[in-house]
Amino acid sequence: MDYKNTLNLPNTEFPMKANLANKEPVQLQQWEKDRLYEKIRTASKGKKKFILHDGPPYANGHIHIGTAMNKILKDIIVRSKQMEGLDAPYVPGWDCHGLPIEHNVDQKLGSKKNNMTQVEIRKECRSYAEGFIDIQREEFKRLGVMGEWDNPYLTMKYRYEAIIARECCKFALQGNLFKSKKPIHWCCNCKTALAEAEIEHADDKSPSIYVKFPLKDNLDHVIPELSGKKTSVVIWTTTPWTLPANLAIALHPDFIYAAVEISGNKVFILARDLVEGCMKTFGIADYRIIREIDSRILEKKACFHPFYDRESIILLGNHVTLDAGTGCVHTAPGHGREDYEIALQYGIDSYSPVNDNGCFTDEVEFFNNQFVFKANKEIVQKLKEKNALLAEEQIDHSYPHCWRCKKPVIFRATPQWFISMDHTSLRKKALKEIDRVTWIPSWGRERIYGMIENRPDWCVSRQRTWGVPITVISCEKCDTVHINEAIVEKIFSQFDEFGADAWLEKDVSVFLEPGAVCEKCGNKTFVKESDILDVWFDSGVSHAAVLEERDYLSWPADLYLEGSDQHRGWFHSTLLTAVETRNAAPYKAVLTHGFVVDASGKKMSKSVGNVVAPKEVIQKYGAEILRMWVAASDYRDDVRISDSILKQLSDAYRRIRNTCRFIIGNISDFHPESDAVPLEKLQDIDQYALHKLCEVINKARKAYETYEFHVIYHSLYNYCSVDLSAFYLDILKDRLYTSPPKSIERRSAQTVMHILLDSIVKIMAPIMPFTSEEIWTYMPETRTKEESIHLALLPVVDKNWENESLSKKWEKMISV
Repeated sequence: MDYKNTLNLPNTEFPMKANLANKEPVQLQQWEKDRLYEKIRTASKGKKKFILHDGPPYANGHIHIGTAMNKILKDIIVRSKQMEGLDAPYVPGWDCHGLPIEHNVDQKLGSKKNNMTQVEIRKECRSYAEGFIDIQREEFKRLGVMGEWDNPYLTMKYRYEAIIARECCKFALQGNLFKSKKPIHWCCNCKTALAEAEIEHADDKSPSIYVKFPLKDNLDHVIPELSGKKTSVVIWTTTPWTLPANLAIALHPDFIYAAVEISGNKVFILARDLVEGCMKTFGIADYRIIREIDSRILEKKACFHPFYDRESIILLGNHVTLDAGTGCVHTAPGHGREDYEIALQYGIDSYSPVNDNGCFTDEVEFFNNQFVFKANKEIVQKLKEKNALLAEEQIDHSYPHCWRCKKPVIFRATPQWFISMDHTSLRKKALKEIDRVTWIPSWGRERIYGMIENRPDWCVSRQRTWGVPITVISCEKCDTVHINEAIVEKIFSQFDEFGADAWLEKDVSVFLEPGAVCEKCGNKTFVKESDILDVWFDSGVSHAAVLEERDYLSWPADLYLEGSDQHRGWFHSTLLTAVETRNAAPYKAVLTHGFVVDASGKKMSKSVGNVVAPKEVIQKYGAEILRMWVAASDYRDDVRISDSILKQLSDAYRRIRNTCRFIIGNISDFHPESDAVPLEKLQDIDQYALHKLCEVINKARKAYETYEFHVIYHSLYNYCSVDLSAFYLDILKDRLYTSPPKSIERRSAQTVMHILLDSIVKIMAPIMPFTSEEIWTYMPETRTKEESIHLALLPVVDKNWENESLSKKWEKMISV
């Protein structure tokens, strides 16, 4: 006799092996064929909305592992909110303008670019961006990210460009967009201005020099100790190349300075508290302080420039510190923000004799036409010749670099367009709004608050081709900005129909009101601005171009989610554009994640060879494992990834899958609507299993609400491998296999197993959409079963399942 025939063995075609890499694309095709996203939208009509607004990735290159993590996190949130019973549409977007695309197109065009118009080059850039949008769209979809892929938002769409122009004009209308010659970050390689968000800091070897500026004015009447002495004010700098532009020396108004006498009848003036350290650096052991000096005595006194026949004026400024140097700060108003601001207070103009290529202009004696960084050595040599150099050394110094080409940048005063942080109280309003926003993690508040509190005016102009023009019209005679609502409407209308190219192709008269006259000088001829906008302004107005433009979205968004670097990027620019024009932040909450690093916590680098490509992970393990990696990580910190980590997750996936497979096989002859056993008739252990399920459901729902997906992953894994496989399901085997098929004992177990599986698959659906859908198709059919798991809602605890007394009884038995 074959005893197998007497047992109720599991029966299912649900495969043990997932074969994710091959099956996932088939599932994606089926979802598209079924128009699942549209069905979800239809089913959600009338429900409360939840809007996660997508920060646009750049339309250049393939997605990397950090981009994949970001999009998967967003997808998990959108899916979970949908399953919480909310209407959560997701509109993906792309950032399409900017230097990286223009740079790649330049390389592709080569010398052909010289014979092309700006509009022709812009068309090439548009085509390039379109190509990578198509590539990235498919890469994101392959991750299982669901959204409005057939109608994304693109910053280069005509309508979007029109809105960028309109929002820019709003700043001009309020007098908050102005042109000024200020020092800004300038990339000599890319030949354009850069915003703070486009700067990366890296350690470089920098020259560190101490220089004497001989005192010109006679101070014998106020400081008699200096009578007959050769007195010099000593400065310290790590940028010798800025010395040709030196116009002043800054001292702190509250610091005590010292007149330090050394051999040879010489006196150095520097901060008293730094004397000892400086003298060691100078190699001078024999010295004495002959007088302590109130810095205000020195204000507006003159020194000689060390190698030019001109004066350097002593100023007082609170930016001077005692952290390093001499307490006497070399001041070149054309090459430093604080230098510019303090010089402005004293009526000293900025002076920046450096061209777009980073070379000194012809007016710079000794160093004309030299690249500034290469001129450092010759400037130091000139100081030695003039006996003005006290000390020279090399130090490791954090220095700003261009985000695109990675080369060091300079501060350079050039005419640029700025958005004022204080003219209309933008800074004050933005800081107030920051405190109305929920920041997750909470330290995000301090980070962006400090950035807004201390940031300079926003330099929004770029000297490039591929972008949206700064839509400012100025009087040709007196340079006064000519702006009114009629002009704004004309610009918007033209851009909406023809795109931003209209600014280049059409005469200025097209954008002017009839009979336009300059209000200041009465002139009737006008010119268009040729600079383009900072791309951070493009993405920064997405709240206007996306949230307000689509009637199924809402303003402000419920959530923005990006990497922690976006406190100085998108979170920052979108806050400023919204607060200035709408007096409110465009988001209710901001969630940030860390960066992806290797198993050792090191930054990923092609040169190191530790880069993990999403495509390779998907080909080997499937997108589901990549999604599990995202969910299993506490993404608020940097997230580690390696093949060994992915293998561990793959093993965990198999445990969860096999637990579900076991249940599917043992409820194959179970029909919930006819075979389910009422709660009060369930076996004790089955009722205990439902009580334990309540804990899992409550924990999962809370974790989804607080975006703590690692809690869900670990809870689900432990539940499947410990509570179910190692305990409950193991105990059930005898009852399932040997009890009569339709006995109440067996049906009791099947009733609970069906409830368990229904809950498990719904909990895992936002994280593991492919596997949950596959399991769903193998589950028993009911009249209320949704067509897709993704049309279902998260499980809700039935209060009747909770049984504390029964739980204590079983916990006591288990502990024995």
